[in-house]
Amino acid sequence: MSLDVPTALLEKAERGDVTDAEFVDCVRVSLPYAWDLISEVATRAKEGTAEFADNTTPPPSEAERGQLLRALASDAIRGGLERHFGVKLSFQNCHRVAAFLPSAVDSDRYRAFISPRGQLLNQSPELRDC
Repeated sequence: MSLDVPTALLEKAERGDVTDAEFVDCVRVSLPYAWDLISEVATRAKEGTAEFADNTTPPPSEAERGQLLRALASDAIRGGLERHFGVKLSFQNCHRVAAFLPSAVDSDRYRAFISPRGQLLNQSPELRDC
C-alpha cells in the first residue's frame, strides 16, 4: 500500500474531491523518508544559485527506498509534491532525485538529466539491484 489513509480522509474522498493540502499531508505522514528527501532537494534548489539540486546518497534501507519509489512512481503523489514544493521532480536509479526550478525545465541541464544518455551515465554496478 502506498499511503496510510486516515478513515476521515478516505470517507471524504469517497464523497468527492480532497484538497491538495489534505492529500500532501497524507503523503507527508505516510512516506516520511521520501518527504524529507524531496523537501531537502526542493529547498536547496530554491535557495541555491544552480537551476537544480539533487541527492546521490542511496536510502539507508529497502523500506526507505520503497517510500521513494512509491512517491515518485505515482503520478498523483509526484504531482502533489511538485505543486506543494514548486519544483519539477526528476528521478534516476531508485534514489537519485533532482528538483528543478520551473524556469529550468526547458534548460539544457534538465534535458540532459532526463535523457537516455543521462540515465546511462548515471549507472553503476553497486546500484544494479536498487
